Amino acid sequence: MPRIEPLTPPYTAPVDQALRRWMPPDVPHEPLTLFRVLHRNPELASRMFALGAGLLGHGSLPAIDRELVIARVTARTGCPYEWGVHAASLARQAGLSPEQLQATTDTDPAANVSWPPHHAALLGAVDELHDTAQLSQAAWDDLRVHYEDGQLLELLVLAGWYRTISYLANGLLLEEEPWGTSFPAR
Repeated sequence: MPRIEPLTPPYTAPVDQALRRWMPPDVPHEPLTLFRVLHRNPELASRMFALGAGLLGHGSLPAIDRELVIARVTARTGCPYEWGVHAASLARQAGLSPEQLQATTDTDPAANVSWPPHHAALLGAVDELHDTAQLSQAAWDDLRVHYEDGQLLELLVLAGWYRTISYLANGLLLEEEPWGTSFPAR
């Protein structure tokens, strides 16, 4: 049971409208538990929406790169809730295979998957950021070969944003969505 109870229908008109903005049209399930909990504080939810929606819908990173970063960040932070939501929907739509998604949860994501150089650079950067909150010059140089300045800025914000989302989901004790992909057992 989450530490803060998610809102349940019937929603007030403003909450209903806000939740519809947060979800893709015609989804066959309730708005995400995370969104329904966040709307216990509508002002905070509104502020968070701008950055989250911007990163997902208007970013300059290719979708597969974005989803790889999200999968690795949420795996490294031990956040099965957010990992499972993205693995079930956006990551697969972006082109990550089940084997690649599984590898994002492995201690060494390259042990069983051969990643193209730009994806190996992303995974290495996420791991360094997770472990040290910094990037070595070597990691930065590996990224610079593949990405422009604007994309590099977005990558740093994206990794930090999904660390924040992981803290939120883990701190609230959110259970995996029933339709989400199950986090691999370790």
